[in-house]
Amino acid sequence: MDGVSIQADVLSILSSASRTAMSGASSSTVSRRMSTSEELPSVVPAQPEQTARPRRHSEHPRVSILIPAYNAQRYLIPSVESMLRQSFTDFECIVVDDGSTDRTPAQLAELACRDGRVRPLHVPHGGIVEALNAGIRSARGELVARMDADDISLPQRLAEQVRFMDAHPNVVAMGSKVLLVDPYDSPLWEIDVKMSHAQIEADLLRGNGWALFHPTAIIRKDALIRVGGYRPEYQWSEDIDLFLRLAEVGKLANCDVPLLRYRQHFSSVNHTKIELQARRVERLLADAHQRRRKHLSPDWRFMPTQPLPRYEQLRAWGRRAMLNRNYGVACKHAIKALAAAPTKYEAWSLMLHAMIGR
Repeated sequence: MDGVSIQADVLSILSSASRTAMSGASSSTVSRRMSTSEELPSVVPAQPEQTARPRRHSEHPRVSILIPAYNAQRYLIPSVESMLRQSFTDFECIVVDDGSTDRTPAQLAELACRDGRVRPLHVPHGGIVEALNAGIRSARGELVARMDADDISLPQRLAEQVRFMDAHPNVVAMGSKVLLVDPYDSPLWEIDVKMSHAQIEADLLRGNGWALFHPTAIIRKDALIRVGGYRPEYQWSEDIDLFLRLAEVGKLANCDVPLLRYRQHFSSVNHTKIELQARRVERLLADAHQRRRKHLSPDWRFMPTQPLPRYEQLRAWGRRAMLNRNYGVACKHAIKALAAAPTKYEAWSLMLHAMIGR
């Protein structure tokens, strides 16, 4: 038997064992999360009685939720459902299907039948900027709340943001802290953000895309139109460019509590478009400094934080799941880490500890 066959057999045995470990942990340990996750409950599937009488949409909603979706079938339904369960209910949920070739269109049809506030908008595939601008043109609300098709908004998100925007008419865009979660929705870390306009703008001018998390943003539609919406030449860095232009017509702010579970996975733009992002950030920052009549050294280069190699990232997610006592999730990460690096002692150690639950 060759080495490849042995590796395949070992991984098959480990996969079977991990399923046993996960089923044993499901009733007790898997449900226990770290303290931040206890404050931020996971989104659960909608119950049948909640969908028996579909909600009708309002012709003049206060808020237009804007979610671009391209081949988003894995996470789309729980993402949209997290918005449908908001405590603030005067909204429409525009999901822009950017020419998806998977089950995204069928899922949107199902969601729209269930709740009339869901407004699918189908456009030819043109990328996130074209999808977002199409959604803005279709939006009827005075506030536009952004979210991505793989994230989860917490139930109080819109209520908190609408209350803040009503109390601060000079603020044109507001974000929040986020709780990072892994592909299986297991908590990772809570990310702090700056609160004042000056601090947020300063971070944006350094190219920090997390100064105001794009999928947490709620933006005044009139301000979006005033600055010209999203610019296609800065696709994949369109959020930094937009917020810097919005900062020129009003104030930016952040909420000091997490309002979103921000999902990390290998298909996210931060993993797949990082070099292209970096070059476009350099151009947009030069443009923003010039508009502000500030000096940016011609030899300055934006140095993005490089994502971890696949094996290291899987092991980091697995270790965090262990700390949260999510042993089933830790097993899943360990199996993938072993597939990526079958000779690494740390991956075997992670698998062993995940299987025994300590």
